Amino acid sequence: MSVFFLGVGIVVAVYFLIRNFVSGARCKSKAKLDGKTVIVTGSNTGIGRETAVDLARRGARVILACRSQSRGEAALAIVKRESSSSNVVFMQLDLASLKSVRSFAETFLKTESRLDILINNAGVYLQGRTEDGLGLMFEVNHLGHFLLTHLLLDRLKECGPSRVVNVSSMLHQHGNLDFNVFNTHKEFGAGDSLMDVMKVYSHSKLCNVLFTHELAKRLQGTNVTCYSLHPGVINTELTRHYSKVLKMVLKPIIRLFSKDLEAGAQTTLYCAVQEGIEGLSGRYFSDCAVKEVQPKARDDAVAKKLWELSEKLCDLS
Repeated sequence: MSVFFLGVGIVVAVYFLIRNFVSGARCKSKAKLDGKTVIVTGSNTGIGRETAVDLARRGARVILACRSQSRGEAALAIVKRESSSSNVVFMQLDLASLKSVRSFAETFLKTESRLDILINNAGVYLQGRTEDGLGLMFEVNHLGHFLLTHLLLDRLKECGPSRVVNVSSMLHQHGNLDFNVFNTHKEFGAGDSLMDVMKVYSHSKLCNVLFTHELAKRLQGTNVTCYSLHPGVINTELTRHYSKVLKMVLKPIIRLFSKDLEAGAQTTLYCAVQEGIEGLSGRYFSDCAVKEVQPKARDDAVAKKLWELSEKLCDLS
């Protein structure tokens, strides 16, 4: 019997050690955001909604920018309730449609006088095509946010000091931007196997880091800074398109080795509100700390080429 209890004790101890390690660092800033306005894309669920709740608690006016009206309105009620703030608004935004991005920006600029923080959080992990004829992950995870940022940049500059926060992933390390592949597929990869989808997702997350790198250079001399980040491995709805069998296999592993939503929002919040990080504009963060990235994630030539491609696709050049 003593051996049994010893075994149970060891299992419990290992579990809590893993959970403590996985939970990561926390944003310790107590910054208040009264009078400031924040946009959080993809804030109807997951770490986006958790981020919105925290920012609303800090006094910000929070715009929930979500694709689905029904889910966005449901999230609006949740964020208001959990933050005890009524200063939260839902606005429809479909990042898989450049037309929708332009419509959102036009409506926002007409109805809102400020923008202090733009959090490009929305993401999708699914192969597909958009109405613009582009790869779904490329357009939702990168291009839609690129256009949104461009359209709102003057307002961010007017309200500075302000910030742009791009939620990327550690999987960007496995990304590679082959522009010849893009010219053929209108996406940086192809295929529907589990590995193919992961590769395309990784490419889109590398776009986030390179976009941030180039954006920081173009923002020099302004009062706007920008940051990209890895939120951690989060048990969110990003995997909702997995097969039932794969979900069943992965569920216990994901629960053990993933952060909860509150922990997953911490690095986003750190980049959004932490004092004194303005000098780190353009850098990549994880666990509320700046991290070094591989040379391909700070390649000036590739970042510039991605920027120019993005401008062309958005009819900005």
